[in-house]
Amino acid sequence: MASLQPDTRSHADAPHDAAASASRDGALHRAAAVLRLLATAGRRGLALTDLAKAAGLPNSTMHRLLQQLQDERLAMRIESSRHYTIGPLAYEIGLAAAQQFDMRGLLRPALEALALEAGETAYLIMRSGDEAVCIDVAEGPTPLRVVTLHIGSRRPLGLGAGGLAILSALPPDERRDILENVTARIERHWGFPPELLAQSLEEAARRGHAVIRNRVNPGVTAVGMPFFDSLGQVVGAVTVAAANARMDPARLAQLQQLLARTSRGLRDALSGHQWRRRED
Repeated sequence: MASLQPDTRSHADAPHDAAASASRDGALHRAAAVLRLLATAGRRGLALTDLAKAAGLPNSTMHRLLQQLQDERLAMRIESSRHYTIGPLAYEIGLAAAQQFDMRGLLRPALEALALEAGETAYLIMRSGDEAVCIDVAEGPTPLRVVTLHIGSRRPLGLGAGGLAILSALPPDERRDILENVTARIERHWGFPPELLAQSLEEAARRGHAVIRNRVNPGVTAVGMPFFDSLGQVVGAVTVAAANARMDPARLAQLQQLLARTSRGLRDALSGHQWRRRED
């Protein structure tokens, strides 16, 4: 199985001009730092002066870097606000990376460990636009199994525990926009009132995790915790569901701790150097 490893060679391992190498490495590191800032800025983007301040660079240097990134379609400028955001090539590269690396396989061990320790069915949920998609399920050892989702199931963000956890972890402006888009659909198809949806979203954002009871499946309680990438952006959520009778306050507190640990483990897995590569 192939994997990608960081280049651990020292500068002495390859003959080249040291000054030229230092210049190239410095430019690459600065560009990568700017891309990370743009990736976390969201749709509104950031002003040149804010980017320069955050990166610790002069405005003139930041202007030059942004121009180069725009030339390569890695950054783009919003003319109405003169802010800068991540460019379309970054999205295209992300799509290629998704085909190259098996994220589900990478995160599977943490999901299985959660299901085993919790003794319940655990779910791995990823965001897809305004929806939450179940990409993996791991069953716990309990004989009374509650399966509320199947791989490939899709729901609006905010409805299930995973989608609610993801939505609560998004920036406030993005959270508000998505809530406006999904509220009517959730009320129409699931009969969940808008005021209760907004209230549960506020509670999830305050607690850092989501709890729903009887919302989607009668007799079932689910707990969801968002997980993040190395940039601090929400990637998805991990959830556990069980019959109401098994989900008293003490049990919920225990599951919250397990989910928090799993969330950190998922982030560590995503930021690790070794990736499992798809072998199609």
